[in-house]
Amino acid sequence: MLPPRNPDESLKARGSDTRPANRFDQYHAEREHDGWDIPEDTQLLRTQVTDEHPRSIITRNRSPDVPFDRSINPYRGCEHGCIYCFARPSHAYWGLSPGLDFETKITAKPDAARLLAAEIAKPSYRVAPIAFGTNTDPYQPVEAKRRIMPEMWQVLLDWNHPASLVTRGQTVLRDLPLLGQMAKRQLIHIGISITTLDADLARSLEPRAPTPATRLRMIRELAAAGIQVRVMVAPVIPVLTEAEIERILSAAREAGATNASMIPLRLPLEVAPLFRDWLDRHRPDAAAHVMNKVQAMRGGRDNDPRFGSRMRGEGIEAELMMKRFKLARKRLGYAETTPPLDCSRFGPPPRKGDQLALF
Repeated sequence: MLPPRNPDESLKARGSDTRPANRFDQYHAEREHDGWDIPEDTQLLRTQVTDEHPRSIITRNRSPDVPFDRSINPYRGCEHGCIYCFARPSHAYWGLSPGLDFETKITAKPDAARLLAAEIAKPSYRVAPIAFGTNTDPYQPVEAKRRIMPEMWQVLLDWNHPASLVTRGQTVLRDLPLLGQMAKRQLIHIGISITTLDADLARSLEPRAPTPATRLRMIRELAAAGIQVRVMVAPVIPVLTEAEIERILSAAREAGATNASMIPLRLPLEVAPLFRDWLDRHRPDAAAHVMNKVQAMRGGRDNDPRFGSRMRGEGIEAELMMKRFKLARKRLGYAETTPPLDCSRFGPPPRKGDQLALF
């Protein structure tokens, strides 16, 4: 049971409606009326951004479910407010709620480019593609003012270091000049996630993310700049969005996407009760149907955290969903694989006074 909404806060375009305690909290608070018959002032809940200055910026992983071993997340928390976001539970590590805190209390890392340059310059560093957007979106709204990403792209471009990006933030188009240069050197792949083409559904699921039409335009402009773009039909939500798999793939292919991937809805830890609460508020008529089909793909539970199945699901429902996706991907002419990024060019940028190469 989630705590009730704070009546003193006015919410505008937020995915969550409340602040459930995180899984590490030993205590929880309950609101009690103070007995005074005086209305409280209601205040609009605004996003707070706090700077953090870590000592390193590259995160390593050994997960068999992802095709990269290192990643960078210049922000913690995400103002897009996608109610299903698998990254929400990460806010619990900082004593914050995966609910409203995740989308209103953002941490930025303004030293990210400097730290990146220092880490890849170490003699012990071995080059491999760095993944961006693996937890929270580096092009969420705050990036328009903070401008952390163009500094990072410039570092990677100077060193000829390959990278991949997953985003749904339209501010990525601001950095097209840098990303286009990286694409010419086979240094960048970009994935654009599209959950639904229904603008009304997207507005409630992903309240501060760009509209589906904007995301298709992002694919079109990125592809026109020579960048390999993958459409990510993710997450596929049973009942609500699963009927759109073919339509999303078709629209993205027409816009210029060359690769495609799909992930069924996963609801780890605190995400499950938050998503159930969203269903009760926005789609009460379909709530039971949605969760029954989710559980049919997750071994009878809201979530299956096991490596190997968490990204695919299991059972008849998951198999049929994947078959539809693969058939549509083949019919529409998507590539089976993405061309590999080029690691051979990696090296320190030339410095003033360096001798030029003869060839």
